[in-house]
Amino acid sequence: MTDTTTEGTRADGSGLDFIRTIITEDRSAGKHEGRVATRFPPEPNGYLHIGHAKSICLNFGVAREFGGTCNLRFDDTNPAKEDVEYVEAIKDDVRWLGFEWSDLHFASDYFEKLYEYAVVLIRDGKAYVDSLTAEDIRSYRGTLSEPGKESPYRSRSVEENLDMFTRMRNGEFEDGAHVLRAKIDMASPNINLRDPVLYRIRREHHHRTGDAWCIYPLYDFAHPPSDALEHITHSLCTLEFEAHRPLYDWLVENVSVPSRPRQIEFARLNLTYTVMSKRRLLELVQEGHVAAWDDPRMPTIVGMRRRGYTPEAVRNFCERIGVARRENLIDMALLEHSVREDLNARAPRIMGVLDPLRVVIENYPEDQVEEFAIGNNPENPEAGTRQVPFAREIFIEREDFMEDPPKKFFRLAPGREVRLRGAYFITCTSVVKDDSGAIIELRCS
Repeated sequence: MTDTTTEGTRADGSGLDFIRTIITEDRSAGKHEGRVATRFPPEPNGYLHIGHAKSICLNFGVAREFGGTCNLRFDDTNPAKEDVEYVEAIKDDVRWLGFEWSDLHFASDYFEKLYEYAVVLIRDGKAYVDSLTAEDIRSYRGTLSEPGKESPYRSRSVEENLDMFTRMRNGEFEDGAHVLRAKIDMASPNINLRDPVLYRIRREHHHRTGDAWCIYPLYDFAHPPSDALEHITHSLCTLEFEAHRPLYDWLVENVSVPSRPRQIEFARLNLTYTVMSKRRLLELVQEGHVAAWDDPRMPTIVGMRRRGYTPEAVRNFCERIGVARRENLIDMALLEHSVREDLNARAPRIMGVLDPLRVVIENYPEDQVEEFAIGNNPENPEAGTRQVPFAREIFIEREDFMEDPPKKFFRLAPGREVRLRGAYFITCTSVVKDDSGAIIELRCS
C-alpha cells in the first residue's frame, strides 16, 4: 500500500499522533527491519458500525502512510454467532471506505497451528485441562481486590493433560465438561493472568471448517499467534484490551512464533446519542425496531451509506477526531459537520418545488422555451453545468411569495422585483385568487 502522503504524517497534515510516533520511533530503531504491518480483525457476528470505521481508517491509514501492509483477518473463533453474510458485508464496508487489504485471513486458517501451540504449552507445563464448572472457574478466579485460588485439577500431569486435550479434540466429552487453561499465576494482580481459558468444547457448525472441530480457541489465545504468523508489527486495538496485553505478550513469548508483534491500545469511538454495541444493534434488528442492518437510522456503515453519507466524509471525520489513549465522548454534530462539508463540496445542486405556486410572465412569448446553463455546484466550478428550461409559465415555492410582506422579507411580493436563479428579473404585477381567497396564480412581467 503506497501513498503520496509524507511518511508517518496524518492525511490531514496535522502531524503525528501517539501511535504514529511509536511506529516512527520503532522504524528509526530498526525494529522489524523497518516494516510496518497492521491488521483489522473483526468478528463476523454482525455489521460494522461507525466505531469500526475509526479502527479501519487507523489500521489501513497507518499502513498506507508508512508504505506498509494491512491484512483483513476475520476472528471466526465463535461459530455460534458468525455467518458468511457478515463476512461479505464487512468486506464491502472496508472497500466502500476506500481501502483494500494486503492479505485476507481467517483465524480458522490457523486452527491446526493453534492446536499445536496449545500442545506445546501443555508439554512445557504451562497449560492444563481443567474440569471445574464455568461457575466454579469464575469463583476460583477471585476479584480485583482478592487473589484467586488454584483449581484442584491444576496439578494434573503433563501426560494426563495431553491425553485429555486429545480426547477433547476427538469429541469424547460433552460441551462444557473441560477447558484448557494457561498455567500462569492465580495470585496475579491482573485478573487476566489468573490461568485464563484457552480452549473450550463447543459443538457448533463452523461456516468454514464445518464440523471438523468441536473445540475452539478463545480470542485471547487465537489473536497473538495469528498476529505473529502474519508478521504483524503493530497490533492496534481499543483500550479495553490494555489489561489483556500481558497475556498477549506471555503467549507470544511462550510459543514458537516467527515474529514478535507489539500491541498498542487506543481509545474507542464514543459518539453522543449512538448505540455502539453490535449486540444491541442486533437486538434492534431481531426485535423489529428497525427494518434491517442498513436502516438509515442505524449507526452501521451500511446504514450511513444508505443515509447518504460518503466514504470521504467518514474518513474525514475519523481524521478530525484523531487517535488518543484517553476515553472521550465525541459530539454527533462533528460527524454531521463532516458530512455536510463533504456534500457541500461535491453534491450537485438540483432545484425542486415542493409547494408550487404558478407564475405567468405576461410579456414572455407563449410558444418560446429557453434553456439556461446553471452550475451544478457553486463550490466546485469543475462540477460543470446543467440545462434548466424557462418558459412563460413557471412554478415557484409558495413560501417565496407574500402578499403583505414584513420589512425583512426579500422574496417576491406585489410590485417587487426579484431575480430567478440563473434567469431573468421579474416583477409581480397582480395576484389571482380563487373563490375562497387563496392565491392560485401570480402575474408578472
